[in-house]
Amino acid sequence: MASSSSKSQTTKIPIIYTFGSFILIIFSSTAHVSCSHLPPANQTFRPRQELQNLKRIRSYLRKINKPAVKTIQSPDGDIIDCVQSHLQPAFDHPQLKGQKPLEVPERPKRNDSFESNTAEIFQLWTNGGESCPEGSVPIRRTREKDVLRANSVRRFGKKIRRGVRRDTMSSDHEHAVAFVNGDQYYGAKASINVWAPRVTDQYEFSLSQLWVISGSFGNDLNTIEAGWQVSPELYGDNYPRFFTYWTTDAYQATGCYNLLCSGFVQINNKIAIGAAISPRSSYNNRQFDIGIMIWKDPKHGHWWLEFGSGLLVGYWPSFLFTHLQSHASMIQFGGEIVNSRSMGYHTSTQMGSGHFADEGFGKASYFRNLQVVDWDNSLIPMSNLHLLADHPNCYDIRAGKNNAWGNYFYYGGPGRNSRCP
Repeated sequence: MASSSSKSQTTKIPIIYTFGSFILIIFSSTAHVSCSHLPPANQTFRPRQELQNLKRIRSYLRKINKPAVKTIQSPDGDIIDCVQSHLQPAFDHPQLKGQKPLEVPERPKRNDSFESNTAEIFQLWTNGGESCPEGSVPIRRTREKDVLRANSVRRFGKKIRRGVRRDTMSSDHEHAVAFVNGDQYYGAKASINVWAPRVTDQYEFSLSQLWVISGSFGNDLNTIEAGWQVSPELYGDNYPRFFTYWTTDAYQATGCYNLLCSGFVQINNKIAIGAAISPRSSYNNRQFDIGIMIWKDPKHGHWWLEFGSGLLVGYWPSFLFTHLQSHASMIQFGGEIVNSRSMGYHTSTQMGSGHFADEGFGKASYFRNLQVVDWDNSLIPMSNLHLLADHPNCYDIRAGKNNAWGNYFYYGGPGRNSRCP
């Protein structure tokens, strides 16, 4: 018999695995072990870095998710919290603390007769007739799994850019856009065809939006953006969602998507920014579009957002910006995707409908009724419209003009194909 300072015994060992926020405990088969080597009963072996990251995430969630007066479960899995207007994330901003949303401003004067001739667009969370009470705003709840997909709190809710160039594009972001520049602009309006393009990598997205831009294309770039996007990383699915974005330093530290930081002030109790849009267009079938208008209030200088048929969503306070405090110097419309080349070749992520511009109505995605807002707070048709496609063999664009749609264009494409390796 051998003697030992550690008493030997037969026992079942709990083996503890951790997967993000989940813990799995498995008991091993009976074995002879030394009691001196058994771990403490409650040890989960989380690396210190992972624990610190979870602590940061939970602190962020406590800050961004506000107490709700009503909670709505959406059919797509979203949780919509009805938050009292004055408690929304915008009012965490030092310059907004203690304030309340502003009154509705004067809308731009219309000089057109172009209205939506498609069925009304809804959001999935309202399908059961749900809405938020007056005095509250619907906010898509951010959950731990949302932030974990982004790998860090710093990255979550941000457009990550590497080397923004003169034309707002970088090597992994590809565009097919129409734009005007060289003048003073006080807003823009368009109707945007809604699709559900395929996004083939979690860290890629496909969006269709309008940009209101000012400043140089260096670190002082100011943009306000709104439209629809499919982003598996941000939302965890492939639904097209109504979204907004803003930045004052070329996507470096300022700004965010939707209401994921203090900035945009929402006033509408029927539209949830970041919620899924329904219905969507389908190939050679019914087509649906959303109206988006962004304009600068002549009285207070804030930038306001309108969605659909006259639904005023809210505003970006002018103090958020530097160059956009006065006016925009460029307006841009169109599609953008991320090409991560994760497989070593061009992505198959689709832009728009996933079909090229020359296929036309019902097949290619479109923007119509392109207008800008002038110094007199009037909507006017576009002039001197420029077209740009970074990689026309992957995604292209073609423009036109007629009495029904005013200035319009078709755009998009499938990404990787025989001419886009």
